[in-house]
Amino acid sequence: MPHIVFIEQDGTRREVDAPVGLSVLEIAHKHGIDLEGACEGSLACATCHVIVDESWWDKLKPAAEEEEEMLDMAFGLERTSRLGCQIIMTEELDGLVVRLPKLS
Repeated sequence: MPHIVFIEQDGTRREVDAPVGLSVLEIAHKHGIDLEGACEGSLACATCHVIVDESWWDKLKPAAEEEEEMLDMAFGLERTSRLGCQIIMTEELDGLVVRLPKLS
């Protein structure tokens, strides 16, 4: 089974199982990682904002226009920011590293 590494706000690295077909948001919730997702993945908010490690950026499918619009509302945007609900786990993403943005 693929894995994903979450880097939490305090810098803690957590490597967890990441079933193919689940979103980064769903995987975070399954493992008790503090990634909000207020709209439950319906692409209506930016509370599942994650920052993708630079080494993984080119392996992701490009963000759709709707995701880009939602990201404009996210706090702490960086060049590799994405919404966790829009990154769907595949075998090719085994080892994906994402960082949760600092809240302040």
